[in-house]
Amino acid sequence: GMIGWTDLPADLSDTARIARLGTFLPRAPIAWSDLRRAAATAAAIAGDRPRLGPDPRLRELHFGAWEGRRFDELGEDEALRLRRFYEDPGDRAPPGGESWNLFRARITAAIADLRKRARRRAAPDGGETDLVIVAHMGVIMAAIELAGDLPAGSAFGHVIEPLSVTRTRHADTAGGVDFVGTEI
Repeated sequence: GMIGWTDLPADLSDTARIARLGTFLPRAPIAWSDLRRAAATAAAIAGDRPRLGPDPRLRELHFGAWEGRRFDELGEDEALRLRRFYEDPGDRAPPGGESWNLFRARITAAIADLRKRARRRAAPDGGETDLVIVAHMGVIMAAIELAGDLPAGSAFGHVIEPLSVTRTRHADTAGGVDFVGTEI
């Protein structure tokens, strides 16, 4: 289904996996989406990391009228519109929702701002620093595109599982993607 801004709880029942995740991630400033599922996950893994706090810009894509619906619940016209949204992302948007271009711009701005805040917090000398972001599948796909300087929608094929790790590099001189959706 299309769960964007719907504020569902997180499934944090796999405590061993959450502990592994908390240990695996760098001891770096942590930020998260303000939706409950991300906030609860961040709280579970934060440990002694410096907390940059919740950021509403890290919310998932807003699906508008499609929010909370399953693909098989859409009528024929809506299904065609959804297919076009994914096949040719950009300025197309769900009815009352957010286009991929607007979403990606929101994520790009959030990551740039959070990188600056993390550097001030962890590397006041101005050097690069790690940043842990707890967010949603679409946010991760947008970050992959940003880090790899890829066209809109190019990351749609990646599988991003809950409680997985994707490592992207957003350096001032060069970026990249080291791994995507790795289970810990």
